[in-house]
Amino acid sequence: MTGQQTPTESDTTLVVVTGLSGGGRSTVARALENVGFYVVDNLPQALMLDMAELAFKAGGAARRTAMVLDVRSRAFSTDLAGAIRELKERGFSPRVVFVDADDEVLIRRFESVRRSHPLQGDGRLADGIAVERGLLEEARDQADVIIDTSHLNVNQLRRRVEELFGGEDARRLRVTVLSFGFKYGLPPDADFVLDARFLPNPYWVPELREHTGREEAVSSYVLGQEGAEAFVGSYADLVNATTAGFEREGKRYLTVAVGCTGGKHRSVAIAEELAARLRHSGLAANAQHRDLGRE
Repeated sequence: MTGQQTPTESDTTLVVVTGLSGGGRSTVARALENVGFYVVDNLPQALMLDMAELAFKAGGAARRTAMVLDVRSRAFSTDLAGAIRELKERGFSPRVVFVDADDEVLIRRFESVRRSHPLQGDGRLADGIAVERGLLEEARDQADVIIDTSHLNVNQLRRRVEELFGGEDARRLRVTVLSFGFKYGLPPDADFVLDARFLPNPYWVPELREHTGREEAVSSYVLGQEGAEAFVGSYADLVNATTAGFEREGKRYLTVAVGCTGGKHRSVAIAEELAARLRHSGLAANAQHRDLGRE
């Protein structure tokens, strides 16, 4: 008779969510609930280990627990690295998600709901954001995945979280191939940045201008250009060659950013094709398009 293997702390899936006020922590928390996590909001950092051990002992659904940390908590400490290290010493394998956004975007969000920043005191919104960035600098450095929400709406952010935590084996390296437009700035969470601007721009082809890289006509045009096949194939080989090493080092999320001028044609077509090739090679990969629809 074969006995069942006794669960260990490493069998408990722990996600720690932190980041800038106004960055989207509440949306991330709701999305995690949607994919079966037990979510503890506004948890003081000093109670992280107690919460993790409680989740382990409870078993069942509690084995997937997310802890949302808020800098406004009086018990908040900036030593997130120390708290994570303590969890690992007890046998847990926590993953840290940091939500961020550009200062200008955060200011607009606070102004739209007519709220002050929790740390601005008698100063301006920008002052409160600057203070919070300073407090969370180390936490950002320790994050396993950084989600920049500057150009994401609520539904897009929810889908990103569900893709990261809701599917197949969440311990596998997951690759996001993200298209973007250089004129809107580089994605701050990119691990690799690819430049597709060496290819002819479909924008200058009248019958293609209003279409996007997700459509067959534009995709065929882009991928049929000289150098496109070698470009996609070389980067697919590069990502495949590095994934085993990233997994050994404990990295679980890889973002490959593909840019063109506006993020509508070339980068979108390349991102879709690269993600498809990575999936074909056995990786958990998906394509996302940060700037599609902005023009």
